[in-house]
Amino acid sequence: MTPYDQALAVDEAGTVTPARARPTREQAERAVRTLIEFVGEDPDREGLLDTPKRVVKSYEELFSGYLYDPADILARTFEEVADYDEIVLLRDVRFESFCEHHMLPIIGTAHVAYFPNDRVVGISKLARVIDAYAKRMQIQERLTAQIATAIETVLEPRGVAVVIEAEHHCMSTRGVHKPGVGMITTRMLGCFKEDAERRREFYQLIGRSS
Repeated sequence: MTPYDQALAVDEAGTVTPARARPTREQAERAVRTLIEFVGEDPDREGLLDTPKRVVKSYEELFSGYLYDPADILARTFEEVADYDEIVLLRDVRFESFCEHHMLPIIGTAHVAYFPNDRVVGISKLARVIDAYAKRMQIQERLTAQIATAIETVLEPRGVAVVIEAEHHCMSTRGVHKPGVGMITTRMLGCFKEDAERRREFYQLIGRSS
């Protein structure tokens, strides 16, 4: 049994909890087969015979964020910081997500910073938190807020700053067909919201003007 064979649900804060029974893998594969027929293809054609299995398997990877609780990822911290009292920044973190309205890709870059209080977290954990939220059905505004809130809640830093820049394929490959258009969302908490100088420093570090 894989983690995806379990029943899971996610609340507004992004917490994963047990939920009602989910469709089986076989039911999911039948649904993909139905979609293949819907677009006018023959699911029994040689090249498509294993497509339902491949699609379901790919969904397990693309939406693996539902399997992780970001609070658990951030739980292990380090207090020996030698009185470090400056910004900690993880810049240019590429991510892939999916628009919850059309289930098309959101491809972008996240910049995440926090101002430590008395403890820090391994930098790989910040990248994992980004993925834990990104690999779900999302809207960019919520994704930005969830990342910032998780870091603030668990690490209790003096401030958190998150900027996400992304291209939405629901806009670039369908609908208005505007490729190359980027969307930017921000969330500033604590000292980054209250202190213009700290906010300006953050923007300078990621190569943007405030």
